[in-house]
Amino acid sequence: MVIRNGLVFGEDCRFHKADLVYEGEHIRHIVPAGTAAGEGIDAEGAYVMPGFVDIHTHGCVNSDFCDADGAGLARMLEYYGSQGVTSVVPATMSFNQPILEDVIQAALPFFDEDGHGAVLRGINMEGPFINTEKRGAQNPEYIVDPAVEMFEALQALAGGRVKLVDIAPELPGSIEFIRRVAGQCVVSLAHTNATYDEALAAFAAGARHVTHMFNAMPPFGHRAPGVVGAASDMASFVEIVSDGIHLHPSVVRATFRWFGEERVCLVSDSMRGTGMPDGEYDLGGQMVKLQGNKATLVDGGAIAGSATNLADCCRCAVRFGVPIEQAVRAAATNPAVAVGLGTQVGSLAPGRRADILLWDAQLATKGVIIGGRRVVG
Repeated sequence: MVIRNGLVFGEDCRFHKADLVYEGEHIRHIVPAGTAAGEGIDAEGAYVMPGFVDIHTHGCVNSDFCDADGAGLARMLEYYGSQGVTSVVPATMSFNQPILEDVIQAALPFFDEDGHGAVLRGINMEGPFINTEKRGAQNPEYIVDPAVEMFEALQALAGGRVKLVDIAPELPGSIEFIRRVAGQCVVSLAHTNATYDEALAAFAAGARHVTHMFNAMPPFGHRAPGVVGAASDMASFVEIVSDGIHLHPSVVRATFRWFGEERVCLVSDSMRGTGMPDGEYDLGGQMVKLQGNKATLVDGGAIAGSATNLADCCRCAVRFGVPIEQAVRAAATNPAVAVGLGTQVGSLAPGRRADILLWDAQLATKGVIIGGRRVVG
């Protein structure tokens, strides 16, 4: 199948007019525009991009990853795929080990399976090794100090598919935890009151990622740079939620200038109210009020995830003034590389999965292809 005459997102993370040929589940080659023969799609004037990779999402369409419900997970994957989010690494909330074991058990049949829409690529453990003072929408009942044995038991049950684990590096035992698990998955700093020196020590021990940067952590200060300053010095990747709620548009633009387009990951942090009407929804055992695209705890008013999918977060970033090439890289290529999926998804190149998103000049979806199957358009 040929997608011809489109603006194809190249391995240099820039758009080039070209023909893209895919066969079965994989991309075969990319050639100059108008030179590929065969049945195809006319993409004249359209952006041809890798499917987006969301490495931090909790749920959508009234379902949550932590429901431990296969039918709900299938609905989530179908919704993500319909929006052009073709790979997901959904996040857990702070729960005890038995509850997290149930979540993993429900996910096992879905890992790396096609046919549900987006493909489930792993798990992001956002809790429970976080600071209660910066818990946000996390349930304090389940928050504990870092426990290697708990993590390793869950990782074993998941077959090594825990791709990210969050930690507040100021907690007792955190540095030893990082040293012991950094070889098993990406360690990310999150929900933390860490100082610059505490965060720097975590990065030196093997942490390399920051979860929804600026949120649930001390602000950057010129004499107390905190986690943000340490991330600037040492982090491989930082996440931001570009939904117009979590961060001011100026901060979104500044993050790309400060960290460079190669280090920023856009994530949705979406909760079950995404794709649903206004109302009240559960997140991690706590009730959340959804009004428009703003989700807040009913008790206290703290931001409780987002109600915006990753494709719309990417569109927001472009509207905020981020060049589309940089926004697409942050929504597809960077998150895939961040969690070790960069040789499979997140870019358009021969041998990569045929996970392809087409947008028109107004950034409206023209088509979604997942594993060579057209699911939209």
